[in-house]
Amino acid sequence: MFRGPNPGDGARLSDYSHVIPLFGSAGSGPGVLENELELRGPGASGGRSWNGSGGRWLLWPLRAVLWATLLIIAYRGVTAIVFNQAGARGAGSTGSSGAEARQFPVSLAEAYASEFGQAYLNASPATQAEREQELAAFIPPRVAAADPDLGWNGTGELALQSEQVAGIEVQDPQHAVVTLLATVNGQLMELGVPVIASGGGVVVAGEPAWLPAPQQVAPPARAGQGSDPVARSQLLNELPAFFQAYASSDSAALSRFEPPGVSLTGLGGAVAFDSIAGLQVPAGGTTRQITATVIYQLPEQGSAGITKLEMAYRVSVRERQSGKWYVIEISAATEAVGVK
Repeated sequence: MFRGPNPGDGARLSDYSHVIPLFGSAGSGPGVLENELELRGPGASGGRSWNGSGGRWLLWPLRAVLWATLLIIAYRGVTAIVFNQAGARGAGSTGSSGAEARQFPVSLAEAYASEFGQAYLNASPATQAEREQELAAFIPPRVAAADPDLGWNGTGELALQSEQVAGIEVQDPQHAVVTLLATVNGQLMELGVPVIASGGGVVVAGEPAWLPAPQQVAPPARAGQGSDPVARSQLLNELPAFFQAYASSDSAALSRFEPPGVSLTGLGGAVAFDSIAGLQVPAGGTTRQITATVIYQLPEQGSAGITKLEMAYRVSVRERQSGKWYVIEISAATEAVGVK
């Protein structure tokens, strides 16, 4: 706040905002008097001492304006918080209901289509009436009344060997197509099942589509990793004992190959170790990622002879001392040894 010159003073008064007690007492305290004396200066007349009363009439309007401003700010702040929270709650509930409306019951539709596939992909004239009843449980009544066999002419047979869900394509909150991967009459195929969902229920809309099986792809050429004949020779001496213990879950024998902090479970005697058919050991440091092809024997099955299976493993090994290796991890290999 600035004041103009006082007619009775020779000095021009400057900023008084630092001496006006806006929130304290309106009266003149010692600090105010000292400031006033300094502002008057030594040459000012002593007959008319200025004590600030000439500007006191502006103090109360200033206070009123300041308090009104503070009240407006506080009011706007409170209303902004209240309305923003209410808006957030409203937006949240709207978004939630919208998300619920958009959410398609994927798991339910996949399970429903899988059960439908069991009925649809098995067909025989001897069980035609039973098949029609099974299909009627999955399709709308009008569809069942018009086409109870759902496109099958009643001749020949379909025999389902295996089936599982391959995927789902959700088109909107109510419509989706579930794809089943199945083997029918010894042939791999896909079946596209149109499904409609509403109110917690689902139905197969109508006839499905027979689709081609997934195409096989050529695996990318594996980059040459080189070979370490010394480490390979060492591991060929170590790994037979390891895989024998791994096949039988011999914890005492496995502990010889386990570094601190590693625990390997094994196969629990489901198979018995026979031999190592192949071993790829790339060059490297003390830790290597090797590929081992192992032949297992299955338990004897009567007089049928011994069943053998060849398995490919990816084994992470670490050298512990000359010619001795730890096994850190074992898992399935992406490629068998020797496959290019």
